[in-house]
Amino acid sequence: MIPLPLSAIAEITGGVLRGGRPDAVVSGPVIIDSRAAEPGALFVALRGEHADGHDFAAAALAAGAAGVLAERPVETLPDEPGGPPGPPGAAVVVGDAQEGLGLLARGVLARLPDAAVIAVTGSAGKTSTKDLIAQLVGAAAPTVAPVGSFNNEIGLPLTVLRADAGTRYLVLEMGARGIGHIAYLAGIARPRVGVVLNVGTAHIGEFGSQEAVARAKGELAEAVPREGTAVLNADDPLVLAMAARTPAEIVTFGRSPDAIVRAEGERLDDAGRPRFSLVTPEGTAQVELGLHGSHAVVNALAAAAAARAAGLGLDEIAAGLCRARPASRWRMEVTERPDGVTVVNDAYNANPESTRAALDVLGHMARGRRAYAVLGEMAELGASSVAEHVKIGQHVARSGIAGLVVVGANAAPMADGAGQVGSWTGECVQVDDVGAAVTALRERLRPRDVVLVKGSRVAGLERVAEGILGGDPA
Repeated sequence: MIPLPLSAIAEITGGVLRGGRPDAVVSGPVIIDSRAAEPGALFVALRGEHADGHDFAAAALAAGAAGVLAERPVETLPDEPGGPPGPPGAAVVVGDAQEGLGLLARGVLARLPDAAVIAVTGSAGKTSTKDLIAQLVGAAAPTVAPVGSFNNEIGLPLTVLRADAGTRYLVLEMGARGIGHIAYLAGIARPRVGVVLNVGTAHIGEFGSQEAVARAKGELAEAVPREGTAVLNADDPLVLAMAARTPAEIVTFGRSPDAIVRAEGERLDDAGRPRFSLVTPEGTAQVELGLHGSHAVVNALAAAAAARAAGLGLDEIAAGLCRARPASRWRMEVTERPDGVTVVNDAYNANPESTRAALDVLGHMARGRRAYAVLGEMAELGASSVAEHVKIGQHVARSGIAGLVVVGANAAPMADGAGQVGSWTGECVQVDDVGAAVTALRERLRPRDVVLVKGSRVAGLERVAEGILGGDPA
């Protein structure tokens, strides 16, 4: 973060400084975990479901934090263990610490006019596309991007506050659990380039319909100013319709022949890595991705369109895509055991669209080999949950996969779906938990088999991948 005195932080957030000196400078990171405190840091005392950050404010100050952003005055640690609390600590007191965090991020970004915000949203592929964009523009100029999917009202401002005077690109991921969430995030960091990937069924249990998902995702397009660029998926009608919701320049991407940035001549190598011609108004370049699956092509096209809008040339973009590698954990991580068993760990999250795409990759990678799919529940699907899990089971059976391991009661309809495909000769195993899944696989896997592990975050199936790669699944 750029250095700021506590008095300026109070002004930005509309808070009141209690304790400390107004000219004390926050020169270190903004943190929400007191264990990460260091000299010059600002600790934000958030109230959570299981803990209250105010209870840890004194420890953060003792570790050298310059101040605390809090909802009430804070005390320092006692001089002696068990003694009375110390004097008041330096705290900017606001009505709501989370809201104050957002205001601080917006205020700091306003002091960084050279930092261009590139924001990404969509029902699937946000983090992978964000990582691709960050690798592309990061090769051209200093770039800040979130680790993993810091994409909510806490993670996004914390990412913004990592920017400093040298930052030229700020690549942000924007998630939503309801209408208005992306509008709020875009109010903190207004995008110069806004990318909308797709409108799927992820979180449909919270939104109620795909149309409601589209309304929420379209808030990003609405936030892009006239002088900016809205990057929209030409293959998704609900996304393409967002062109009417933005005053910005429209750049489309996709497999459609009408897309401004598109792919031609797609093919997959034996490891399931895409090769294609990247076609743009400036010309054509060959791309060989180090990522796995045909769905990675669409993410790469979105990243290329965003990088082009940010000012990168075609050769830079193509070379950057060829160099790009997965940057966030548990997203199509491919590891080979010494005995030749290939494990595809795609366990970070799951929805019907991403699960079908991962299964298709598994089928391609396993040509001439046995394939196993280890699948957990796809959460937040609402009334459509049972039907969507049944469809995934049917997709497994029709893909010719040798074995399906269904983990957890909420994923059980997948087994029903697989059983409905009479032509399938594979094996379906239902287990209660991760440990049982690892046991089942250890009993069945033979050299050169290919295993896909995928489920929603709540399923924790990354532990299955760790277990069959030799780690402890507990």
